[in-house]
Amino acid sequence: MVGDKSGFRMAGTKAEHYIGVMAQMTLKTKLAILSDAAKYDASCASSGTAKRDSTKTGGIGSTEGSGICHAYAPDGRCISLLKILMTNFCVYDCVYCVNRSSSNVQRARFTVEEVVKLTMEFYKRNYIEGLFLSSGIIRSSDYTMEEMVRIARKLRMEENFAGYIHLKTIPDASAKLIEEAGLFADRLSINIELPTDIGLETLAPEKNPRDIKRSMGHLRLKIDEHKGEARDRAKPPKFAPGGQSTQMIVGADAASDDDILGRSENLYGNYRLRRVYYSAFSPIPDSSSALPLAKPPLMREHRLYQADWLMRFYGFERDEIVSGGEGGMLDLAIDPKLAWALKNRGRFPVDVNRADREMLLRVPGLGTKSVDRILSTRRHRSLRLDDVKRLCGSIEKVRPFVEAIDWTPARLDGRETLVKKPPAQQLSLF
Repeated sequence: MVGDKSGFRMAGTKAEHYIGVMAQMTLKTKLAILSDAAKYDASCASSGTAKRDSTKTGGIGSTEGSGICHAYAPDGRCISLLKILMTNFCVYDCVYCVNRSSSNVQRARFTVEEVVKLTMEFYKRNYIEGLFLSSGIIRSSDYTMEEMVRIARKLRMEENFAGYIHLKTIPDASAKLIEEAGLFADRLSINIELPTDIGLETLAPEKNPRDIKRSMGHLRLKIDEHKGEARDRAKPPKFAPGGQSTQMIVGADAASDDDILGRSENLYGNYRLRRVYYSAFSPIPDSSSALPLAKPPLMREHRLYQADWLMRFYGFERDEIVSGGEGGMLDLAIDPKLAWALKNRGRFPVDVNRADREMLLRVPGLGTKSVDRILSTRRHRSLRLDDVKRLCGSIEKVRPFVEAIDWTPARLDGRETLVKKPPAQQLSLF
């Protein structure tokens, strides 16, 4: 088997057949195939990047909506991205991947010029604000990465594209190519694929966990290096200003939630990833017997995101979140913050007028913004329960776990009732 000029491994007659088929494919058909093939990649949010100035006006091009996905910035803005694969041909045979080399799926491949054309036409018509580009591996990792870099370079240098670009880099591509990608992309990502090295070696034997970690480490050093240069120049960083992210497949192997969060903890701490995405495994046609027959509950993916948020923004340690869970799994019935609170009833109720920020962040129903509002307001006056309701938007989830100058919960046994404090208690707290 030899890689032909189209960049995929197959016997000569079969390769010639595919070349002929692709030559007759319309751009619209390719877009339908390669946008659908990209739907399994969750890591396409565009938060954290530097805004680029744009002077483009007007627009021409297709009105086809295929390939447009929506991500959300930290301020809640919905951001539209053109999310596609450069090709769904792949020399790897990862058993969990629908685009694996042995998979019987319709194949397609964009040229560099076609991706640039699509991006510019969608952008000029205000359908998208950026591009999320991934790819199967064709010919070699370096060849694939070079093609993706060519797309980004052409958009920036020839088309003067000022929108967002996220490139899914190839772990074992040369460091030089990945560095060049960072000069044109706002964010780079390298998929860790599975929570454990054993899982990756079992289900994707052609991929090496060491290559993935080495590439992540190299990216971290380059991002840190350019941030340092930016401070010296008093200018925003130019190398992947949105940092790097990754994605893990949930439920394809026997990894527990504790295993998954443990890997995330390591990635955030050692590689300073901006974000870890969790993607529930989806059964694929003609799959290996090594894969589960059913997909995991989507609630499991949701609980992992909640737990991830608690580790990153609420001061929780991983062992606090999964401690006591059956088999290292999160409770699907209640969110992990509430689960922790119910296991630690002795630390509640929390006095909203006296508690520090760290403890307020552990109150179910209080988010970071609500806590900041409480801290800011209580500097000027003591808070009543109605004040807390106004500051956090909803009081039902919060009420059993807090104490204000006019309220205290009677008990925390799942049937909480609130009793009004007598006037003497109210006055004593002023």
